[in-house]
Amino acid sequence: MNAVNKLLTALGEDINLKPNTSNAEHIFTSGNKKWIADILPSELLKCSVKAAVEALVTINEAGEFYPVFPDNIETPNYGDKWGRSANYIEINNRAIAEMHNDLTKNGILSTIKLLPAIPPSAKSWANCVILSQIFPNIYGDGYNKGVFEENSIYGIKLNAGYSRNIIDFDINISAEDQFKAFNDLAHIHGLKTGFRTVISADQIKVAKPYENDITFDWKNPEHQELFINEHVKLIKFGFEAIFIDSAKHIGGYDMGNYTGIGALPEYSQMQYILYEIRARSKCTSISFVGEKSTGDFERYRNLGLTTGTAFVPPDNYDKVKCWSEKLKYEKEYAPGVEVSNDNDEGGRSYEDRLNRINSSLFAYEYPSDKLPSFMQMEDLFPLRYDTNTHHLMMTNPSYSTDGTPVSHWENLFTKEDGRAYNAKVGELFSHALNL
Repeated sequence: MNAVNKLLTALGEDINLKPNTSNAEHIFTSGNKKWIADILPSELLKCSVKAAVEALVTINEAGEFYPVFPDNIETPNYGDKWGRSANYIEINNRAIAEMHNDLTKNGILSTIKLLPAIPPSAKSWANCVILSQIFPNIYGDGYNKGVFEENSIYGIKLNAGYSRNIIDFDINISAEDQFKAFNDLAHIHGLKTGFRTVISADQIKVAKPYENDITFDWKNPEHQELFINEHVKLIKFGFEAIFIDSAKHIGGYDMGNYTGIGALPEYSQMQYILYEIRARSKCTSISFVGEKSTGDFERYRNLGLTTGTAFVPPDNYDKVKCWSEKLKYEKEYAPGVEVSNDNDEGGRSYEDRLNRINSSLFAYEYPSDKLPSFMQMEDLFPLRYDTNTHHLMMTNPSYSTDGTPVSHWENLFTKEDGRAYNAKVGELFSHALNL
């Protein structure tokens, strides 16, 4: 039984699917590509996982409805260098998890429900969903806290499985199969997938059976091996991209602007690590994305990175197009256009966000010249006004007024103005995806 059918069975559902036309009036189309827009996220998050599966099968690009989810779903094929031109959309899967009073759980199920509202890949380039959390966070994993109590997603624990915020540990299906099901569902919708990781040593703990956790040490060969193997396992579950926090500073580069905590791997050490992740996973198409790894393009290309953030000025269409022209023959590595990042503290107008998305999707002469781009969940689904992307990375509040997940989802995002904005984002993608 494939992972999607295992998940449905574990959730008490049967595996027989029916067309889901409940959002027919919200379907946006670009050629054969379809997705749901002009919506509030809560409208999808309140639905069942089976409804999401049926929606994805109903709007899949092949145009063929599958009465049972198929066994063989391939990742969208844009060649091994797909990451060089992709749009990366980070979804904070912890923030949209189920909030049951003080418990946080099942973020992977919530992300599956949101997949139909994420625009699929274009003819010429891929859209890639990056998950903010995979590994347990060091403090408070599985729990939400007050609005200003730290519960950072940037502190992770290795050798401890996967986050209780994300995996449903109450049903009879492994974490491995939950990730595989997510990836199969993303792939049938025409999306690539990846996840965020951290490399600052003091932000990583290593779990030891029956012992206290210890701080990660890049000089310890066992820790390096653990880091490699933990990431290889995830690639084997179907992920194809890894976003590397603080990648700019690998090897002690530009440490005056380093804001992480703890030592970083040496340059040659990270070259080895990235090579080994590719080799051991037998996945030649992995895209390694470096946070702010731009400027010295050769440094990062030789490191093994595919792209980096925050170099090309996102508000200036003409400058983005100019850089697209300059770098059009660079197919191994190119810097990208940043609509917003994980440090975004809000306050940007809808118009400015739409302008940046427009530059990301259209600032080139030919689609093959397109630069990569980086977006956050808020760039598709605006958050409530008293929070922001970075706040939700650093803290894990529930916005539920009655202790239920539905109330949290309804209050996490903006209301009708957010719906109108989401429709405008949909219109931009509808013009771009057939290019």
